[in-house]
Amino acid sequence: MNLLILVVDDEPDVEILFRQQFRRDLRSGRFTMEFAQSAPDALQRIADAGDAALILILSDINMPGMSGLELLPHAKAARPDVPIIMITAYGDAETKRKALEGGAETLLTKPIDFGTLRSEIETRIEGDA
Repeated sequence: MNLLILVVDDEPDVEILFRQQFRRDLRSGRFTMEFAQSAPDALQRIADAGDAALILILSDINMPGMSGLELLPHAKAARPDVPIIMITAYGDAETKRKALEGGAETLLTKPIDFGTLRSEIETRIEGDA
């Protein structure tokens, strides 16, 4: 089964960074990553994934147009089974509260601690196995 992680961020270099951090996993086929540069693009990819094994959505909060916090309820409605981790450069208490109340699993701050993120991904892979 093809396990899919969707990363939503308007910064193009995020894709390069994630592909570098997870290159072994991606090469070995443990999971695949898709990248969306806007919330509407992410919603389209979620819809297109259908019954694919989407195991995790990682979304930046601050994006032009629809923010990650605005994306959250739409993504949860489309795929209530998929945990969503929000990513922000501003890890203040109010942002964290809004994200968690909106249904986010957790909130990671930039720069991303890839060790923590890897643990979150491993948890999802084991849970899906």
